Amino acid sequence: MEHDDPAEALTELRERRLSALELLQVAAGSGLAAYAVWAVLLQPGFRRVPLRLQVPYIGASTQQVEHVISLLRGRPGKTVDLGSGDGRIVLAAHRCGLRPAVGYELNPWLVGLSRLHAWRAGCMHSVCYLREDLWKVSLRDCYNVSVFLAPSVLPFLEDKLQAELPTGARVVSGRFPLPTWQPVAVVGEGLDRVWAYDIQGDGPPLSSWEVPVKATPGSSSTSVLKAPISQAS
Repeated sequence: MEHDDPAEALTELRERRLSALELLQVAAGSGLAAYAVWAVLLQPGFRRVPLRLQVPYIGASTQQVEHVISLLRGRPGKTVDLGSGDGRIVLAAHRCGLRPAVGYELNPWLVGLSRLHAWRAGCMHSVCYLREDLWKVSLRDCYNVSVFLAPSVLPFLEDKLQAELPTGARVVSGRFPLPTWQPVAVVGEGLDRVWAYDIQGDGPPLSSWEVPVKATPGSSSTSVLKAPISQAS
């Protein structure tokens, strides 16, 4: 029987229990909608990048940003974030005096979001976000590099960093360490952990150093560094 009153039909629909098939359809529809948002907003441009080099966007946490900055603070030279996402690391770098600070991000939506954040922070003309493929940009003038990339692409990144970075440059990798390089410092715990690597003529140095990190309230994060470390072959 058809309902003449739309309100009555809506009430009946709300009170009716969903069958197993209907629940499955709802779940599938929700998943499809989530994928559509990902494909439209977060993945544009990935078609230009080989599958093995594609990296999904996952924003850095406040702790991760603080740890990155603690390992770069006070260093001279150009600072870049490869795959800069929403731009928070670049903004934090500029605020602590790491200048110039540049973010390279292929996704145009995220570049736009980064610029919005910079505008709201009053730094619109002080930081730079470029829509560039991180695998194609030159790093020959970069002395401070931040990366939050997937483990599957880090071996390729090592080759690029080694080939292009100048002597004295420092690389800070978040969430996952570079697979064959030995870090000179490690800060944080779990997914908030970051690793620092210094570039000398043929790779990370043999000497060690220590970075003091001020623990934040409620955090057990400390600087980690002791014995000299040799480069992996």
